[in-house]
Amino acid sequence: MADSVYKVVELVGTSTESWEKAAALAVDQAAKTLRDLRIAEVVELDAQIDEGRIRAYRAKVRVSFKYEKED
Repeated sequence: MADSVYKVVELVGTSTESWEKAAALAVDQAAKTLRDLRIAEVVELDAQIDEGRIRAYRAKVRVSFKYEKED
């Protein structure tokens, strides 16, 4: 295996349906602009509450991708 460097970014996805959908949306959005995604780690889950009811689920996700060297 060749030596590699990976960059990690932290994203927050939101969904009115579930934490799973919130995490998936964060990864889907990252995949639109980042190449070679490797790992998604859910590091925190929380929910927005309004008038005693959950209105939105939030998932904080760390996504890593291979850092490309400039030639």
